[in-house]
Amino acid sequence: MNRWEYKVVYVDFRGRISSEGAEYIRQGGEHRTGFVRGYLDKLGEEGWELTGLLPLMRPESSYFMLKRPAQAAAASEG
Repeated sequence: MNRWEYKVVYVDFRGRISSEGAEYIRQGGEHRTGFVRGYLDKLGEEGWELTGLLPLMRPESSYFMLKRPAQAAAASEG
């Protein structure tokens, strides 16, 4: 049976990403989509896969849901 680890990320395309207490702020001159893509690329390198997206009532904001195999989580922490 597969075991998964999950991550929920709040994304405000105007320039802020928040996940598990960590905040990431877009730098001046950085494009909105490039900022989010760069963050997702980093998570992909860590074994995370985007599995869902929940647009919020607040314009330009969404929750991104990601998962990765539980053994990948143990390996990256050790």
